[in-house]
Amino acid sequence: MSARAPSLRPGQVASPCIGVCRMNASTGWCEGCHRTLEEIAAWSTMSDADKRAVWKQLPARRQAAAHRSPEGS
Repeated sequence: MSARAPSLRPGQVASPCIGVCRMNASTGWCEGCHRTLEEIAAWSTMSDADKRAVWKQLPARRQAAAHRSPEGS
């Protein structure tokens, strides 16, 4: 399986997917990209503005997930 990223047009917002696709039941976020199932499913049809809005939420989600995990304690 190739880890090649798909071609993006200039200015297009890339997916935050890193290929670790496992949903966390307590947060409702993917453990790899920290998106919700709804965000993942809608990504290909979202506007670039909506994608950027999701990207802006990811650092806080990563931090919250790190504080919830035993490794983040």
